Amino acid sequence: MKKENLFGLLRLVMGWIFLWAFLDKVFGWGFSTKAGKSWLDGVSPTAGFLKGVQGPLADTFHGMAGNAFVDWLFMLGLLLIGSTLILGIGVRIAAYSGSVLMLLMWLASMPIKTNPIIDDHIVYLLVLLVLASVNAGQYLGLGNWWRKQKLVKQHSILE
Repeated sequence: MKKENLFGLLRLVMGWIFLWAFLDKVFGWGFSTKAGKSWLDGVSPTAGFLKGVQGPLADTFHGMAGNAFVDWLFMLGLLLIGSTLILGIGVRIAAYSGSVLMLLMWLASMPIKTNPIIDDHIVYLLVLLVLASVNAGQYLGLGNWWRKQKLVKQHSILE
């Protein structure tokens, strides 16, 4: 398989990880979010995770838990990052935004139980940065079309 297709496939997989997290939290399909515990059921998508934080930043994250603004920001982030990665448009800004989200989730996961430093959040962060650096939207996506748009030509961060 060509490396270009691997980058495209990796972008699609990462997009699905974010989009699935959004969908499961909205509808509570019983995977990470139990039925009856969805956002549509009135349950905060951030409260469960952030209230369980025990690391050095616990007070900061506990203060954010269940905040409506934080819930909306988190959910819109998952939706937009996932959608843009899947489509191959706005990959650069999605990758940078997703990297920030992964860094925050890594900080909230401290202390990590399986490894003192590295967990899946750091791996995802690095994958997202690779996707941004190789312009992965052009492979198996709409990136080539997207790059030709006037707004994108004027603002390369939108690639």
